[in-house]
Amino acid sequence: MNRLTYAVLTGLIGAALLHIIIILSLPHFTGRDAFTRVKMLGPSHRFISLPDLSDKQAASGGLSNVDPFLKVAVCHFDLSLAPIRLLAPAGPSFWSMAVYDQDSNEVFSMNDRTSVGGDLDALVASPVQVAQIRKAPGAALTQSIIVEHRGTTGYIVLRTMVPAPSFAAQAETFLDEAVCAPLSGD
Repeated sequence: MNRLTYAVLTGLIGAALLHIIIILSLPHFTGRDAFTRVKMLGPSHRFISLPDLSDKQAASGGLSNVDPFLKVAVCHFDLSLAPIRLLAPAGPSFWSMAVYDQDSNEVFSMNDRTSVGGDLDALVASPVQVAQIRKAPGAALTQSIIVEHRGTTGYIVLRTMVPAPSFAAQAETFLDEAVCAPLSGD
């Protein structure tokens, strides 16, 4: 009986110690999730290109391009007022887009091979907004891919391939021209 009591007591003390360590370390990890880091990059409803890993801004703990063959831009959004329209012309080479919720769960993804004509034309909307759009779709949305997003906030990651250094300027232009903006009532 003494061994059983000793084992139970050791387990309880170990569990209590582990919980204390976890609780004390939480402030260290708070605010380091992807959504918070994306929001810290700049204003919402706008694609922001990430710096290369070698840049000082990236080294200070921010998000960065870690793959030399990809250029990446992110846009955080809030659907509470209007759906978000995503537009970009066909890129110089392969591109991909992914929509994430605020908990960094992937909601939707596509690339230039799965889009209409290689262009990015998508609309991110809440279920209620999707129902309203389907009741009276605008002529401008007939080719758009409609993405239903259950939350009100999230972020979008847009990537484009840079197969050779000579493609870098075209990739940056593609990301700079990409649109992530609330749908206008026009």
